[in-house]
Amino acid sequence: LQPQGSEEAKAFVHAVLKRSMPQMKDEAIQDMLTRKALVLEYYPKRKTKQKRKKVKGFTAKQRRELRLFEIEPEQQRYAIFLPLHELWKQYIRDLCHGLKPDAQPHMIQSKLLKADLHGAIVTVTKSKCPSYVGITGIILQEFKHVFKIITKEDKLKVVPKLNNVFSLEIDGFITYIYGSKFLLRASERSAKKFKLKGTIDL
Repeated sequence: LQPQGSEEAKAFVHAVLKRSMPQMKDEAIQDMLTRKALVLEYYPKRKTKQKRKKVKGFTAKQRRELRLFEIEPEQQRYAIFLPLHELWKQYIRDLCHGLKPDAQPHMIQSKLLKADLHGAIVTVTKSKCPSYVGITGIILQEFKHVFKIITKEDKLKVVPKLNNVFSLEIDGFITYIYGSKFLLRASERSAKKFKLKGTIDL
């Protein structure tokens, strides 16, 4: 290192002090030096946090334009979805530990109400609209307000949940779904607490 002159040393000290105490003015730093010893502090530069870009999904309009949830007419056949129903039955048996005869009905019912219903065969038993009563078929899609059901006649029916009662049967166990109390998406039902005895004004 080369020895520094007094002016160079003064400039160096001033630069170090200024860097160590960026918030203080030159006069304040000089005033402190004349009265007491100074403990240097290091102020790291604050890193600006980069905002994470949220990955946005498709809007409802984009989904409609892309026809993501539409079932093609040639695919609207009951026989195509019978294997899905068999898979659903096995899923429910596993969920309810075999649906044994000595199982408590209210425990099975509470699990069915929270289960995924895609593939289940349901029947509209009561409705404010008489034309819906008797519709039976496999649930192909469940939305917040409607079920899309394929019937044995290969007809795709859109049945609203509101003001309808649905029956669901598996291995001799029948449960009833009060659609007005069921206005949820399939993904939201697992955290929902249902009353096992419901009422509906029909």
